[in-house]
Amino acid sequence: MYRWLVFLHILAIFTFLTAHGASAAVIFKLRGEREVERIRVLLDLSRNANGVANAALLVLLAAGIALGFMGGWWGQYWVWASLAVLILISVGMFAFGSGPLVRIRQLVQPDESPRGKRGQVQSSPEIATDEQLATLLGAIRPMLVTAIGGIGLALILWLMLFKPF
Repeated sequence: MYRWLVFLHILAIFTFLTAHGASAAVIFKLRGEREVERIRVLLDLSRNANGVANAALLVLLAAGIALGFMGGWWGQYWVWASLAVLILISVGMFAFGSGPLVRIRQLVQPDESPRGKRGQVQSSPEIATDEQLATLLGAIRPMLVTAIGGIGLALILWLMLFKPF
């Protein structure tokens, strides 16, 4: 059973990285995009890919927690450090990745509620101007988001493989 959970954990990691990679590609592409309809399509792609990535993240967390109990790892600090790094990555990715995308989405898709349900028109929908759009697109920091995710995942991998403490 332990090996199957390790398999599931690693498979979920691959699934997460593949789906999340689509969102990463979007954030790089968005920075240079100025056509509103193309921005909407890219934002939809990112949202759909993140749905898969989030489901995979839940599976990898569940499998990882189960493995922690089965392997008796919860008494070691590397497991807790791995979880802490994952939380820090999530906070950083939200602040520098998702946050700007939410603001862009609100500007170019004013008929969409914050939870992503179309058709719920806000009381005074804002019309995207070129200046507003350029400002929000300029706030995207794809290299920073990539560094946060890449360095964080490398640190988690190091902790899991070498179990330094």
